[in-house]
Amino acid sequence: MNRRVFTLLLIPFLLFALGTVGYMLIEDWSVIDAFYMTAITLTTVGFGEVRTLTTGGRIFTVVLLVAGVAFVAYGLEYLLTANLGDSWRKKRMTQTIENMQNHVIVCGYGRVGQSAVTSLQNSKRLVVIVERDVEKSAVLDELDLPYLLGDATKDEVLQQAGIDQAWGMLVCTGDDSRNLFIVLSARALNSDLYIVTRSVDAENERKMRRAGANRVVSPYQIGGQHMANIIVRPHVTDFFDVVTLDGGIELWVEELVIGKDSRLIGQTVGEAKIRQTTGVSIIAMWREGRSTIPDAHTNLQMGDELIVIGTREQLSKLEELTGVELGHL
Repeated sequence: MNRRVFTLLLIPFLLFALGTVGYMLIEDWSVIDAFYMTAITLTTVGFGEVRTLTTGGRIFTVVLLVAGVAFVAYGLEYLLTANLGDSWRKKRMTQTIENMQNHVIVCGYGRVGQSAVTSLQNSKRLVVIVERDVEKSAVLDELDLPYLLGDATKDEVLQQAGIDQAWGMLVCTGDDSRNLFIVLSARALNSDLYIVTRSVDAENERKMRRAGANRVVSPYQIGGQHMANIIVRPHVTDFFDVVTLDGGIELWVEELVIGKDSRLIGQTVGEAKIRQTTGVSIIAMWREGRSTIPDAHTNLQMGDELIVIGTREQLSKLEELTGVELGHL
C-alpha cells in the first residue's frame, strides 16, 4: 500500500514538471507562467489562458489535459483495487483457515520453516504459516498458502490459525524462549496437538518437553549426524534421502495408523496380504510406545502404526485398508 501511495504522489510531480518544461520550450514562457498554465490545465478549473497559445501550445495543452484526467481515473482505480483486493484476499484466507481440518501449523518462516513447508507440501499436507515479520508477506503471497501475520505466542493468533482443528504444529523460530512460549500456549489450547519444536540450545530440550512438545529437534545436531552418516554409509543415506525427502522419484516412507473400522484388525500380517494387494512393504510397526519388525504371524490391532514404503498410488490403496488417510494420523 505504501508503494502505491508513493507512486500516486510521484506521477503528478512528473506531470507538473513535464507541463512546465513543455510550455517553456513551446511557448518560450517564464517558469512561473509555464507552471501556472500547467496547474490550471491539470486541475481543469476553467481559468483563461495565461497568454494566447500557438497551435503547438494548444496541442500540448490537450495532451496534458488528457494525461491529467487519465491520472485521476487511474489513481482512484489503483487505490480501490489495492484496498478491495487486500480485503478480499484476507477474507478468503480467513475462511480457508476456518474450514481446515487436521492441518499443520508452521510457526516461523525462516530457513528452517521454509524447508519444513516445502517438505509438507511434497507430502500433500495442509499447512498454515504463522509469521510475525510483515516484510515476508510478499514472499508468503507468492506461495498461495494460508498464512497469518502475527505473534504465535499469543493465544488469539493460534486460534485464528485453527489450532483447535489442527493435527500438528512445527515451531521453527530461531529463539528458544519464543519457541518455549509457543509450545506452552499451543499445548494449553489443544491437548491432542502433536508438537515438534526447534531448539537451538540442546540444554533446553527437557524444558521444551516439559512445556508440552512431543519432539524436540536441534538442526545443528541433526545436520552433524547426517554428515557423519554420509561418510560412514553413503548409499544408505542416499536411499533414505530419496524416500523421505523430495528425491525425484515416486517412492515414500510413511506412517499409517490402523483405524477402528479397518478390515485389518484381527488379521495377521500374512493373512492381510498387504504386500500382495497393495504393493506396499511394511518396514516396522509401532505399538504401545515400542517399535518392532512384524513377521507373517504378527496380529494387527487397532491403533498400530505401520511404517511402510511405497509409491503414492500404493499408499493410497493401503489407506483404504487402514481406514485412516495420510495427513490425518
